[in-house]
Amino acid sequence: MSDLTHSTTAKNVVVFDYGFGNVRSAERALAHVGARVEITRDYDKAMAADGLLVPGVGAFAACMNGLRDARGDWIVGRRLSGGRPVMGICVGMQILFGRGIEHGVEAEGLDEWPGTVEPLRAPVVPHMGWNTVKAPEDSQLFAGLDEDERYYFVHSYAVRTWELEVTNPHMPSPKVGWATHGEPFVAAVENGPLWATQFHPEKSGDAGARLLRNWLDTL
Repeated sequence: MSDLTHSTTAKNVVVFDYGFGNVRSAERALAHVGARVEITRDYDKAMAADGLLVPGVGAFAACMNGLRDARGDWIVGRRLSGGRPVMGICVGMQILFGRGIEHGVEAEGLDEWPGTVEPLRAPVVPHMGWNTVKAPEDSQLFAGLDEDERYYFVHSYAVRTWELEVTNPHMPSPKVGWATHGEPFVAAVENGPLWATQFHPEKSGDAGARLLRNWLDTL
């Protein structure tokens, strides 16, 4: 058995199926690192799972509409209000921010974090391929991973500035990882029970598998 699967009892993870994510790839990657995985939009199962993973591909507004139609916005909010872990991937990360602007059209996100998803300003778009991430200090998500590890990105939009300010000295500040393609952008966030990556860990080989294992270990 892989050393990625031995450290904990298997955790139950729901990959939320709202029509806008590579759910099968996420399912395989999570199963590979030892999770019990179910692909569903069932409310009770999504609420009861140890972890909820929200994937996302396509346009910001379309993903938000699909998420709302599946009551995913309500599920994410209810889980987080109870301190229950949620992880977003790619557009599943982007919709956690306040708004997205694509082709001049503005759409509201889940607003778990303030910020705007905007077009990347880079010589070549989309940003497609392997890139490094500058992980935050004391990161749990990137624990055990070298700083030169590379992760797989496919996106044309990103959050270019981190706007959330924590003024309560008793509350830990979110840990934010950055990558650069033409300009710096938010590549990963760890914020209490809510984690997210702009890149695709399920397509990032051994490094992505270790990162998903790190998430499972916190559930």
